[in-house]
Amino acid sequence: MNRLIDAGSPWTKLPSELAPLMRAQVPGVTAQILSRIQQEIPEYSRPLDGHFGHAITNGIEHALIQFVHRVADPQTPLDPCAEMYRLLGRGEFHEGRSLDTLQAAYRLGARIAWRSMSEFGEQVQLSTSTMRALGEAVFEHIDDLAALAVEGYLAAKAKASGSLERRRRRLLELVLAEPPTPKQVITELAAAVSWTLPEQVHLVALDPAGVPEPWVDGPILADLEGPAPHLLVPVGVDCDEQLGEVLRGGRAAIGPAAALDDAAESLRWARRALRLVKDGVLPDEPVLRCSEHLASLWLVSEAFLRDALIRKCLAPLDPLTPKQWERLAETLLAWLETRSGAPGVAARLGIHPQTVRYRLHQLEDLFGERLNDPGARFELEVALRADRLARGDKDTG
Repeated sequence: MNRLIDAGSPWTKLPSELAPLMRAQVPGVTAQILSRIQQEIPEYSRPLDGHFGHAITNGIEHALIQFVHRVADPQTPLDPCAEMYRLLGRGEFHEGRSLDTLQAAYRLGARIAWRSMSEFGEQVQLSTSTMRALGEAVFEHIDDLAALAVEGYLAAKAKASGSLERRRRRLLELVLAEPPTPKQVITELAAAVSWTLPEQVHLVALDPAGVPEPWVDGPILADLEGPAPHLLVPVGVDCDEQLGEVLRGGRAAIGPAAALDDAAESLRWARRALRLVKDGVLPDEPVLRCSEHLASLWLVSEAFLRDALIRKCLAPLDPLTPKQWERLAETLLAWLETRSGAPGVAARLGIHPQTVRYRLHQLEDLFGERLNDPGARFELEVALRADRLARGDKDTG
């Protein structure tokens, strides 16, 4: 961390002969800073033993010695001690202290150092201009060292977050693996990332066009890097608000609730639902819940049996032209759904009641007594609904 020292730098205004005099002050100033930090910052109030005591004492002492070196020679680079302060920042992260606490310690250290330097300046009768330069140099030096420590702190935090994210993503892979991963393996990895195993989960399929920011903690597991991004959300955790904020115009489908062992099934249906939304078969909603469309998903799930049911139940319509077929199928479904006469069906379809009566007569001729049989009517309604869904499903695939 070398710097070009210009003529206006405070370091060039400090007499180099001050350095030996300042060096003698280092032990006393170190003790003052250390004592005040322990008194005023609770996170540092513990006994100064072991690695903790060595790191903080060594850091303060080296900061003051490096300051003296820069007074002696303004061109003295920070590189020889830069890694030490980055390491100090990394240590603060691993000790669990916050970045605010670290910066507070540096600010307090700067104030104590400047107070001591002021007293020193009065003792050796420094001029006002030299005192001003000394103050500027103190705070510039502390800012440089604090920046190195913050750099180390943030690097350690980024590394830890990346590692945690990778392990959480691996946990999600194991939960969804087929054949199933042994429960003990999942339990051990869940404990390693502090994730509580839920009894039931929803899997959420995401549109790659609107992928949210990663979750690195909390109950939601995420895999956002592949071509089919998805989330695992324990039942009881509301993710709608989070999804609404981060999807950026994309779509999501929340799969049916499932036991953790069946999570892959929930994801399969969520992905199927997302495709059906894009195909126009299911409603185009930003966040679609499969639980609200289970019947529709079931009707399009088994193509072979679905098509067999359609062929069997709607065979009387086969002799008709496509246009006639569509009109009578629409009228029959409306009649079955409303269980009303011509006026109710007409209101449902937006056509004249007389037109409905004509079509109903045609349907009676085609289907006969089946229209009076409750079981047959149920099959007809299921077949008509399945056909409507299947048309959208078949159009794309």
